[in-house]
Amino acid sequence: MARLVAWLRGNADGFLALVIAAVVALLGVLDVFGTEQVNAAILLTLALLATTLLRDRWFAARALAQTTAVRLVTGPEVGRVHADAHHETEQWMFKGGTGTYLRAVTLPECVENARRAKRPLRVQVEIIDPADQALCHEYSQYRLSLTPGPDRTGDTWTLDRTRKEAFATILAACWYRQRFTFLKIEVGLSKVMTTFRWDISSSWVIMTQEDPAAPALLFEKGKPHYRAYSRELMASFEQTRQIDVGRARDLQLSDEPSVEEARKLFAVLDLELPGSFTDRDVADIVRRAIQPKNPYW
Repeated sequence: MARLVAWLRGNADGFLALVIAAVVALLGVLDVFGTEQVNAAILLTLALLATTLLRDRWFAARALAQTTAVRLVTGPEVGRVHADAHHETEQWMFKGGTGTYLRAVTLPECVENARRAKRPLRVQVEIIDPADQALCHEYSQYRLSLTPGPDRTGDTWTLDRTRKEAFATILAACWYRQRFTFLKIEVGLSKVMTTFRWDISSSWVIMTQEDPAAPALLFEKGKPHYRAYSRELMASFEQTRQIDVGRARDLQLSDEPSVEEARKLFAVLDLELPGSFTDRDVADIVRRAIQPKNPYW
């Protein structure tokens, strides 16, 4: 009985239209009403049926809108989604491995768009700690398992490359900060490796994997997932070893920083480069920071 009552409550308009149609048909057969009354009853029935259809379409459209709040994209479309997100955003939160795509595409595009629009830009970056040799080794082995040989940049993942990529992201953060007054950038170094890359703009959460062939997930602002993942990245960032990039304010970096400038920068930031890194290695860090290659698309 309870199920019947619930069904009638949810389908009252359609059930009422059915009852009216049946009654009108019966009365028409019995010739109780005249033609005008029957026609009026038919119009009422059609109106109820139209109302039912419109209601069902509204619920269907609402359900579709809720499902499309989470989108699945693959291949070159991932790059296009990133480009759209870079265009109007006033903030960018990143959590990932070493920040290679962040340096190659996200930072330059977001900074250029913000500069053109004369608006401030806030960037939060969380990458693995290059001082943690065990963690960097684990990350390089993970990336090597995905791409055994050279990746799209032409390099193979090794311990040294992993550390250089992370140091390059820190250098790039300071370099861009000096070149755009209204850029506020924060860098945190994590002791935990993640296999996902999280990018959050003012409108979207873009969740990708290190494997460029893997699909990406998009979560629209205004939906519960967007707020939840924003909180996740904020909480995660608070647990990192945060780098005070403001300490490098008085150290002017050239358009193409020299090895000496790079060494001074990391010393000011209290980041010790590995003792095995030669000047050639430091020059490689500078190249990866200022002239990065897009590793994905």
